[in-house]
Amino acid sequence: MASKDEKNLAAVLKKIDSMAEPERSLVQRTHEVIMDAAPELKPRIWYGMPAYALSASTPALITLRNDERVNLAFTEKVELVPAGGNDGMLMPAAWFFDSIDEATEKRIAEIIRRAIS
Repeated sequence: MASKDEKNLAAVLKKIDSMAEPERSLVQRTHEVIMDAAPELKPRIWYGMPAYALSASTPALITLRNDERVNLAFTEKVELVPAGGNDGMLMPAAWFFDSIDEATEKRIAEIIRRAIS
């Protein structure tokens, strides 16, 4: 019998597989970057899209949405920090992208590590 974590991962992979190209490849690679950056995260479906939490029974910290654009976002469960500088009290919480390269992968990994630290 599959564990809850295995079932949740299967659901996330099924959701990604159901997406049309080119978003499917983009979301699949982003999922891989997230899991490489923080293998302790548990993928699951959250409001119909892939998401990542610290356990199967805790709220999602990060969502990976594919609406009109691919969106990596923090949920309200992440400790958000004001950006400072020109952005003052605004708190970075979402990033939109339509392609992924090595620099973007590195930045996504940094974002993920910050979310769980």
